[in-house]
Amino acid sequence: MERMLEGMVIFIARIHNYILSLNDAYEKNFTDKQLHFLVIGIIGMLILAVIYPLFKILSENHILAIAFIYVFTVIVVITFAIEIGQKISGTGTMDFADIVFGLAGFLLMFAIFAVIREIILAIVNLLRKIGRH
Repeated sequence: MERMLEGMVIFIARIHNYILSLNDAYEKNFTDKQLHFLVIGIIGMLILAVIYPLFKILSENHILAIAFIYVFTVIVVITFAIEIGQKISGTGTMDFADIVFGLAGFLLMFAIFAVIREIILAIVNLLRKIGRH
């Protein structure tokens, strides 16, 4: 887990240094805050360009899929935050397996929920059809 986080930090540091070198090469003299503003803004808009059409398509009949994507994203952030918090505070060991098991728990519980939901919806639809006749 630590090696993975170190690798991510090194990767981000390389991108950061590359962006700084572009800033210097083109003599734009953006401050660190201005660069963060621009880069994170651009990344956010690129993600939005992919996610918005997907959610628009899904929103027609697949609200549960949208909810799943949102909750899964939040769960990923929470599990990483817990593990990083354990490392920083010394209250536990930072372990990638903990993240995997946490996400697996959510996925299994969501699958059970989805199956139960579909069964209930099928029964409700069947009762409506029977009530119409």
